[in-house]
Amino acid sequence: MSELVNAREIRKNFRLQLLTTASAIVLIGCVYGTGQARAADGDSDHPLVWIELGGQLSRMDDGQESFAPVFPNSPARPSIFDPSQKFERLPLYSIDETGMVSFEPDGSSWVLSASVRYGHSVGKKDINQQTNPAPTHFHYSPSGFPKTIILYSGRPDAARFADTSVQNGEHHLIADFQAGKDVGLGMFGGGDGSSVFNLGVRFAQFSNTSTIALKSDPDWRRFYKYANYPSIGINHEKLVNGELYHSNAASLRAARSFHGIGPSISWNASAPFAGSSQSGELLFDWGANAAILFGRQKALVHHQATAQYRPDVKYTHRHLVSHYSADPPARSRTVIVPNVGGFAGLTFRIENFKVSAGYRADLFFHAMDGGIDTRKSENIGFYGPFATISFGIGG
Repeated sequence: MSELVNAREIRKNFRLQLLTTASAIVLIGCVYGTGQARAADGDSDHPLVWIELGGQLSRMDDGQESFAPVFPNSPARPSIFDPSQKFERLPLYSIDETGMVSFEPDGSSWVLSASVRYGHSVGKKDINQQTNPAPTHFHYSPSGFPKTIILYSGRPDAARFADTSVQNGEHHLIADFQAGKDVGLGMFGGGDGSSVFNLGVRFAQFSNTSTIALKSDPDWRRFYKYANYPSIGINHEKLVNGELYHSNAASLRAARSFHGIGPSISWNASAPFAGSSQSGELLFDWGANAAILFGRQKALVHHQATAQYRPDVKYTHRHLVSHYSADPPARSRTVIVPNVGGFAGLTFRIENFKVSAGYRADLFFHAMDGGIDTRKSENIGFYGPFATISFGIGG
């Protein structure tokens, strides 16, 4: 658990440093922009600083090994019910928050930028699957005295069932610091069109936790209710002789993470196709990015299972108990994670204000250890629609 505490502290410190850096860039840009604007005396209306805020609905591709304990002497769950693995996976969607600050010196084609994307999701499921047999009644009156009337209770006392309880949490943070140069778009290079090639550094941090609890009974038991005649008022319940008994329970706790940093390259392009920046114009945007991240991949997993079983009718009070508890060693491994991504969208711009929408994807190969007892590399992907608003300062 100390690893989880350290990961949280690292995350907090990084966010603080990131906000400090971004704020410094904005302040420097504002001061520089104000001075340049006064010196130029209105010579140019090109903003020196762009601030972008937005969000993305990300569908997450984050696989991990399913928890499927094997119980002796009986099936883990009744075959008529859905398997627990169907309910175990991490949340499919996350609402990400994005922000970027870019600085474009006046009279220069260079662009300095810092951006961040943060998202988290929480999932909780409590699934109870249970049989509901129709009530039945059974009466038996043996001959002889004292006479005993055996009344069947009319329902199973314990039905077949399979319970699944799952709690999952996921966090991801991606930050970029880049310097780029606008090299133009060739035939689209006029007007406000741009084609910026960037080099920089990318930092990525992923973490997820899972808590799973399974309970099941593949059999169902009945109780008889006895009433002795003529003492009808004396009655009690008793387990039917000869019925088998199973009781299965299992649980898993897992914490997985990746932290990495490395060089990145990207290409962002924008081409106007209608209107003008003064009265309002539409632009088509697209881009691609790639990075190599060097980092640490960790996994801490604990799981256990218990099975109780009454084997036959001759020993109605005998129970066989099977139990195991597994604590695989905490795994920590240095890994190299390739990363590729891209986006496409449309932008509406009027003077120093822009609104953009499109679709973006980012894929990180072999970033997480999704195994239970042994390491199992899994990819992580984020892809979905996004929207941003931007405003320019200075110029």
